[in-house]
Amino acid sequence: MKILVINCGSSSLKYQLIDMNDESVVAKGLCERIGIEGSKLTHQPTGKDKYIVEQPMPDHKVAIGLVLEALQDAEHGVVKSTDEIAAVGHRVLHAGTTYCESIVVNEDVKRVIRECFDLGPLHNPANLMGIEACEAVMPGKANVAVWDTAFGMSMPEKAYLYAIPHEYYEKYSIRRYGFHGTSHMFVSGEAIKFGKLDPENAKVIVCHLGNGASISASIGGKCVDTSMGLTPLEGLIMGTRSGDIDPAVCQFICNKEGIDINEMLNILNKKSGVLGMSGGVSSDFRDIESARAEGNHLADVALQAFIYRVAKYIGAYTAAMNGVDAIAFTAGVGENDIKSRKAICEYLGYLGVKIDDDANNIRGERRVISAADSKVKVMLIPTNEELAIARETLRLTK
Repeated sequence: MKILVINCGSSSLKYQLIDMNDESVVAKGLCERIGIEGSKLTHQPTGKDKYIVEQPMPDHKVAIGLVLEALQDAEHGVVKSTDEIAAVGHRVLHAGTTYCESIVVNEDVKRVIRECFDLGPLHNPANLMGIEACEAVMPGKANVAVWDTAFGMSMPEKAYLYAIPHEYYEKYSIRRYGFHGTSHMFVSGEAIKFGKLDPENAKVIVCHLGNGASISASIGGKCVDTSMGLTPLEGLIMGTRSGDIDPAVCQFICNKEGIDINEMLNILNKKSGVLGMSGGVSSDFRDIESARAEGNHLADVALQAFIYRVAKYIGAYTAAMNGVDAIAFTAGVGENDIKSRKAICEYLGYLGVKIDDDANNIRGERRVISAADSKVKVMLIPTNEELAIARETLRLTK
């Protein structure tokens, strides 16, 4: 049974075709510059050379059509017809408070996606375009919406409600939602299996660390708290996002600089994080590390602050769960930055965390990196959001 996984951006479309018999990737690819001059499709069948198509893609419907042509191409294809594709799974950012689990798409689901455009203005419109494009090109084929916010919907009220007048929650659904949810769901579940933990009661903290970064706490795979909030701006210091900040800072800078709140939020989202803290060195953690090695003080402080914030959240979530059985690192920085993983764990001696330096000397490979006598298992678990989406799609359509 083959599942096509689609992740649409405003001008891009990533896809994977996954054979669910063994969960192997049959082919993957990327459509770039949709609706923009210079559109390109890069198609990669597993074990074969890349296949590039440079052709105008005025919209996502055309892009989906080209993807299906590539998948069925006589030379570069991997299926004879779309009949071999059982269903399509879509990453969809936001369902507000309406849907708490993945669901087969119907007219009501599309209505909810539209109604949440203001909660996910960059993603929800593109996600809906991807769904409607698949419906047009493959009529009758089941489409499944896998919500990025679904994982956080199991949080209790004490964790998701903000200390603002309750009428704003009632009128506008303002609450903590959390993002990177599909990744957190996948990694927390895999950590329980890989670490041979109690599937009903295991207390797991997942550190999804990359240019965008977030932390979640879960018990038995159910989220009890997560660091991102109404938007992905809250929580950790990130590549260009500020993370947690005193809201009064916004008013202060607006008054001093003569800017409005929209420009202030643009600064917090796109000009802050390690980019801003380092004095503009870069939003890429590898560049920040190189600058620190060359003696750049601000780059050093930016990395220290990032590591410190992660360690603080781990401590807070350990307290929230009254303990922790496993800590899992994932995403670009979490999977590949050996020094940062060790530096974060050096804050956690009070939990009995001990890192095995030889085991930690690895990138992008599933492994327990804590010492044998560590009281908490520390793991590296590469994330796989596409597989998580495919699993949800299979569950709902088989």
